[in-house]
Amino acid sequence: MKRPPAKNFQDLIVWQKAHQFVLLVYRYSESFPKNELYGLTSQLRRSAVSIPANIAEGFKKRTKPDKARYLNIAQGSLEESRYYLILAKDLDYGDNLRLRNQLEEVSKLLESYLSSILNSGF
Repeated sequence: MKRPPAKNFQDLIVWQKAHQFVLLVYRYSESFPKNELYGLTSQLRRSAVSIPANIAEGFKKRTKPDKARYLNIAQGSLEESRYYLILAKDLDYGDNLRLRNQLEEVSKLLESYLSSILNSGF
């Protein structure tokens, strides 16, 4: 069964999953050392928030290149977040396998969404 077209960015599964990722990142990073507040904690949260924020911003753009640009920015923030999770794991700031799995799911959904926009006739 085909889903009806999204009326707003919150209807997008990719946005919903990216938002869930942000919530998990905030919970996970609460336990980082206090001396990381302006370092890794801030960087990870900023890059995570940028993913759904750029999906949301791109949703209202009218042209295919504009939409693609924001989704590509979201992809860049996703890869930045991926690195910060690797760093946090290597610094022994706690297990983040659940976060890495969630991020991988968002990555696949984002790639599909971007491909569907680029290949659409609109």
